[in-house]
Amino acid sequence: MEKLIKEAVNASRIKRFGGGGGGCISDGQSYDTDKGKYFVKVNGRGEARRMFDGEQASLEAILATNTVRCPKPVAVLDNPTGTGAIFIMEHLDIGGLNRHSATLGEQLARMHLHNGKLRAKAKQDEGRVESTGDGEGDSEGTASYISQFGFHSTTCCGYLPQENSWTDDWVSFYAQQRLKFQLDLIEKDSGDREARELWPRLERKIPEFFHGLDIVPALLHGDLWGGNVGQLEDCPGHHF
Repeated sequence: MEKLIKEAVNASRIKRFGGGGGGCISDGQSYDTDKGKYFVKVNGRGEARRMFDGEQASLEAILATNTVRCPKPVAVLDNPTGTGAIFIMEHLDIGGLNRHSATLGEQLARMHLHNGKLRAKAKQDEGRVESTGDGEGDSEGTASYISQFGFHSTTCCGYLPQENSWTDDWVSFYAQQRLKFQLDLIEKDSGDREARELWPRLERKIPEFFHGLDIVPALLHGDLWGGNVGQLEDCPGHHF
């Protein structure tokens, strides 16, 4: 494992430090190298590569907004000891969130508004110019306006993949890629036919909830809870 990490970060020496971690379903370990400090998450499940690829893409998207501090991802690699994958990222000395709670809230709000501001700027600078919705930044790695709802990578809730296919309007995305997708999982796992029978009635009413609203796509944190936030000594920290 350590040899693989050294090769990935081009380091000549490596040493473990600190305690473990990694969340509810993965193991984690920090390493000190001559190239810097890194945190490595390890998961032996077959779904781990897809999960970590989505997490890497998510961290990159957050960093591109320049609003919330989060670890810089380095690489997702296959687990050399068998199934699963490892995720190498920047190590941050994150502590418990206390005096910077309000600042984090402000930063998250700026992240949520970021894409809308890019839309306004694009209209001002070039008329109504929108991206193709592929979720990629420009040549300098900064975020560009995303006109569709979705994400350019599969992300996971635990091990469950989320349906993130690009969609032109919010109502369709919310109804099909979120609510119906969850109902399909329920029916598959439990055989709940009642939920399936009630779905058409709800689906017809969903557009009414958003009538007259101009809903702009926004980058959102999909798993925001106390275990995913913290602070650094010099500034608020955020861990995805």
